[in-house]
Amino acid sequence: MSRTIALTGATGFIGGVLARRLETIGWQIRALVRPASLGARYAGTATQWIEGDLEDLDSLRRLVNNDVYAVVHCAGAVRGASQAQFDGVNVDGVARLVQAAREQHQMPRFLLISSLAAREPHLSPYAASKRQGEDTLATTAGDMNWAVLRPSAVYGPGDKELLPLFRWIGRGIAPILGSRSARFSLLYVEDLAESVVHWLNSDTNERRAFELHDGHPDGYAWHDVVDTVAQLYDRHVFRIQVPVVILRLLAGLNLGAAQIFGYAPMLTPGKVRELNHSNWVCDNDALTRETGWAPRVSLAEGLQRTLRLGD
Repeated sequence: MSRTIALTGATGFIGGVLARRLETIGWQIRALVRPASLGARYAGTATQWIEGDLEDLDSLRRLVNNDVYAVVHCAGAVRGASQAQFDGVNVDGVARLVQAAREQHQMPRFLLISSLAAREPHLSPYAASKRQGEDTLATTAGDMNWAVLRPSAVYGPGDKELLPLFRWIGRGIAPILGSRSARFSLLYVEDLAESVVHWLNSDTNERRAFELHDGHPDGYAWHDVVDTVAQLYDRHVFRIQVPVVILRLLAGLNLGAAQIFGYAPMLTPGKVRELNHSNWVCDNDALTRETGWAPRVSLAEGLQRTLRLGD
């Protein structure tokens, strides 16, 4: 059996952690890297880097050829000002990568790292693009063995989305950006990487989307996260509930500025709808049943590692 994994997104937060984990257990990594991200390649590994991007079918063919065992697709757009910007990466990119994989004499297995947002595609252009990307894989994969992972909110050292919020809480100020009653699941990045390892090592042929989280029953409310960080820092935290109307106003202004100045925004009206959705709680049972994976890192331990407390 080939020990080569074709990986996208290896210069990103999740993909970088996954690449390092796979290399430690003997997998050989062949990773796609955009020319603009050449400087973000991690050093000191045996990764084979393929220069190209998800718009370039020839580079995707170079990525998956020569008998790779599996394709793990981590790359994706999380910022954007329009549906087209998200779809160009999260839908069309999946379609091209599936095409390149299916052209191989020995078709690899295909694992798409999606998002729990795909469960609610009506909420935002991002969520819609993630669901459509999953659907594209399902309808075009043919006989190829495939699966989708839908992780809940992923955090860990190097995260650029949740880490700044955790640091503000550690300083004693907790902006509450979603509904007080909303509940959500979380997942430490190394547990996500371990779930990929378990899928690769399993012989499952279950073609479906699997949700995954840290195993905490019924997820968390914002106050649970704030309380955990406050305990780690042993300090009082002042909580500020940011009104939804303010978030919507800021998101609208940010979207307008992005369209004028040409940058990809994170805070958009769609992101506000995601933040205020009442239920982002996951169920791990199907993935555990198929692969034997189970999360190991609790919220307190994960936050301690993320904030590098005790180093």
